[in-house]
Amino acid sequence: MQIQCPTCGRRLEWSEAPLRPFCSERCRLIDLGGWLSERNAIPGEAVEPGPDGLPEPEHDA
Repeated sequence: MQIQCPTCGRRLEWSEAPLRPFCSERCRLIDLGGWLSERNAIPGEAVEPGPDGLPEPEHDA
């Protein structure tokens, strides 16, 4: 089965890609950097941190 690297678009064979879904360590680190710099994000409502810096737990009213 062929897949496409989500970072560079290179096509590669799934069974021969040890860093799948990425084609290389470089592409994997580029993707990780996107998440750490918040260029990549999962859409949703913003969560305000509490006094300890952690998100406040949700309370059902």
